Amino acid sequence: VQLQASGGGLVQTGGSLRLSCTGSGRDFSNHVMAWFRQAPGKEREFVGSMNWSGASSYADSVKGRFTMSRDDAKNTVYLYMNSLKPEDTAVYVCAAPRQTFYSPLRQSDYRYWGQGTQVTVSS
Repeated sequence: VQLQASGGGLVQTGGSLRLSCTGSGRDFSNHVMAWFRQAPGKEREFVGSMNWSGASSYADSVKGRFTMSRDDAKNTVYLYMNSLKPEDTAVYVCAAPRQTFYSPLRQSDYRYWGQGTQVTVSS
């Protein structure tokens, strides 16, 4: 599975962006898809994930502001980011585990990683 993220950019505080992550390979629809982010000088952190049935979970820091959706016909998962804050500035990366129908418990459970897309929120 290869993952390609896109949609990042520069936005003002309070603005919105939509990130996309497109995957290659079969069985995309049967994988959990997740977004992580890494800000300069900080560790990579979980943002949100969505499983094969559309159930999602989010980090507390983005709940109520970020949502995910997926279009399995296009092998694509989206991250809608609203009410953006300067602390949301980071490189956003999409990821998937190797196994289908498997819900990862930790970052190390994710096998496939995209190249990342930069999101910068100006104050």
